Amino acid sequence: MKKKEPDRFFNVILNSIADGVFTTDNDGKITFINKAGQEITGFSSKEAVGRYCFDVFRADICQSRCALKETLKTKKEIIDLPATILKKGGQKVPISISTAVLKNEQGQIIGGVETFRDLSVIEELKKELFEKYTLGDIISKNYLIHDIFNILPNIAESDSTVLIQGASGTGKELFANAIHNLSQRKTKPFIKVNCGALPDTLLESELFGYVKGAFTDAKKDKLGRFALANGGTIFLDEVGDMSPSLQVKLLRVLQEKEYEPLGSTSPRKTDVRIIAATNKDLSKLMNEGKFRDDLFYRLNVVKIELPPLSKRREDIPLLVDAFIQKFNAKTGKQITGISDEALRLLLKHDYPGNIRELENIIEHAFVLCRGDRIDIDCLPKELIEGQEEKPPSLPLNEGTLLRKAEAEIIERTLKKYGGNRAETAQELGIDRTTLWRKMRKYDLF
Repeated sequence: MKKKEPDRFFNVILNSIADGVFTTDNDGKITFINKAGQEITGFSSKEAVGRYCFDVFRADICQSRCALKETLKTKKEIIDLPATILKKGGQKVPISISTAVLKNEQGQIIGGVETFRDLSVIEELKKELFEKYTLGDIISKNYLIHDIFNILPNIAESDSTVLIQGASGTGKELFANAIHNLSQRKTKPFIKVNCGALPDTLLESELFGYVKGAFTDAKKDKLGRFALANGGTIFLDEVGDMSPSLQVKLLRVLQEKEYEPLGSTSPRKTDVRIIAATNKDLSKLMNEGKFRDDLFYRLNVVKIELPPLSKRREDIPLLVDAFIQKFNAKTGKQITGISDEALRLLLKHDYPGNIRELENIIEHAFVLCRGDRIDIDCLPKELIEGQEEKPPSLPLNEGTLLRKAEAEIIERTLKKYGGNRAETAQELGIDRTTLWRKMRKYDLF
């Protein structure tokens, strides 16, 4: 029987678009698949038509949440649901899915239609962009952090003591980890000690260990953290909280490369690189007589200053995406992103708790979020109320946020090089003509 004219045009139109499309009957069997759909799935029309959609589509959500089945049941469309399908040849393909019901002229539901877009290129670009702004677990596009990225391999190659200064929650431990992992000591232990979490007597035994009989409960020898870290790296967090008596003993380790366990009369040698961190101003403590000047100068061989999150707001969207991925994996949820309104609120917040505070906010949102995106009502109540007192700003969509971030990066880089366009363009990886055009676009003259 000859095809009806509308059906012929229908097939021509669907075969001309770049998105995959297939239709099913009410039983879920495929009745049509266009050329793009055949290309994305790897199944020809002859192989696909007449089979159940899950036999051809093979998406990771087929068992947990079949989008088409959900639409046929609720009569509601689904738009841009992320998923991954297994192509006929075995390759995984990231896609986004949209679904709708199909009705005949009498308004009766006769099946469903699913469109799907291949996101492989977009995901590769995202990955490339993400890797460009990362070093290990550190994520940033801020020029101050990238200045540290640039010198971190050189710092790691040396065996010098490093002092990392920054407010609580700025990621001091991540940078210490990165230095260790980039160094020749990376196969040896990385031992962490929080100097502010223990009283003097306990901290001393934790650092240097003790010998049998050193005190009443010392039934046998115990190795300290310096012994456990031998050959590797020891990270002394909150070193500014260390008492004067312990400062003397740490100074000896730095000067003589040796220490004495509690109760011992003979020194032990140690081969350990020390990375210290503090949220306090050690030079100020030194001037006040609360921190030894000789220890300060021994620790302050290489100094890294970490800016607070309020000084690197362009990193907030990157960090939000990273935390969403982290909590998706941890909770089993499938949160796809954050609404513009919620992101705008996060961009305005001052973050006294820095990156750790932002992570806690996203974790809070995961607890309350019922849909597939973090909206403003998922955020902590005190965050929303705190922003209500501030004057409203213009609504920002994703494009506006990216333009704002780009303008801030260009402006800061120009300031860094004293307005020198050649050095600024080189730093940003663009030519001078492109830089001039962007400066004109963002009124940066």
